[in-house]
Amino acid sequence: MTPYFFGYGSLVNRATHSYPDAQTAQLKGWRRAWVKTPARDVVFLSVVKDLSSTIDGLIAAVPDADWAALDAREGGYDRIKSHNAVTHTMTPAPEIAHYAVPAARICDAGEHVILMSYLDVVVQGFYQEFGTKGVARFFDSTDGWDTPVLNDRAAPRYPRAQILSPDETDLVDDHLAALSVRVK
Repeated sequence: MTPYFFGYGSLVNRATHSYPDAQTAQLKGWRRAWVKTPARDVVFLSVVKDLSSTIDGLIAAVPDADWAALDAREGGYDRIKSHNAVTHTMTPAPEIAHYAVPAARICDAGEHVILMSYLDVVVQGFYQEFGTKGVARFFDSTDGWDTPVLNDRAAPRYPRAQILSPDETDLVDDHLAALSVRVK
């Protein structure tokens, strides 16, 4: 049977990939977090174990179980078998994996930032899949908003940057303002 991945960040935005059979799903026992590593000056959006949390996301097929391209895209993360933690509507249930930055690679030090171009892609995906309530759940179920956001919209550093509608841009900006996130 074809394996699937669970995406909880940019992979929710279907415009950033061409993996087939995508559908919404939830991952239980994990919470999103912006995490720092010594490998780069921008944070990773990762997941950390939290038995009281459930997050929205997207599952999609990995044709021919060829994980190489997805593993390369998710460089810096480890692929983890999700087992029964993913709720979805598929029968029979496929094997599903998700990605997380290993705790051993996470650090506290450094002047790291969240790229606005990356955050825009994530929020656009959540808006398209889950609407405004889904975007609110994304912000509420993500830790690390004390990390400043680098506004790189004019010259996106994120390689899969997308153009947002004015409403989508306002949605991102309004949530950041509500959380008092520092934008530089």
